[in-house]
Amino acid sequence: MVAFAVVLARLTLEASPESAPLTHSNLTPGRSIEAYLGRPGFVETVKQLGGNIALGVPFGILLPLLSRRARGFLRVALLTAATMLLVELVQGALVTGRAFDVDDVLLNTTGALLGYVLVGRRLGRAVHPRTRPRWWQRRRPAGPSF
Repeated sequence: MVAFAVVLARLTLEASPESAPLTHSNLTPGRSIEAYLGRPGFVETVKQLGGNIALGVPFGILLPLLSRRARGFLRVALLTAATMLLVELVQGALVTGRAFDVDDVLLNTTGALLGYVLVGRRLGRAVHPRTRPRWWQRRRPAGPSF
């Protein structure tokens, strides 16, 4: 997780002075995604959208490994969204050439959920097995049968 945090910081919090005039904040969900999909450059679209999704995948894999309490679709989504929201806020406020974009948070969270569904859930269960049966697996006390 530490290695991933270092990579995340390098990718998202590194200054980019040459792109400073091109940056703008986006608070409307879907606006940046729509703008990238409307561009003729397919490679740039895949790089931007796919990169943001790929950046979230390790969260979906690593969170369930770190803690039993971090397992679950909703928990992974909330923890990833909160972390990425913090990254975007810092990025928009402190880093030259970077701006806050709500679509980045959405795409990162989507990536984390993909990572969780495809790999993280199984790995989390392997590392942190259940200690008690689920509610429908619990045995009911034997009572008188009529």
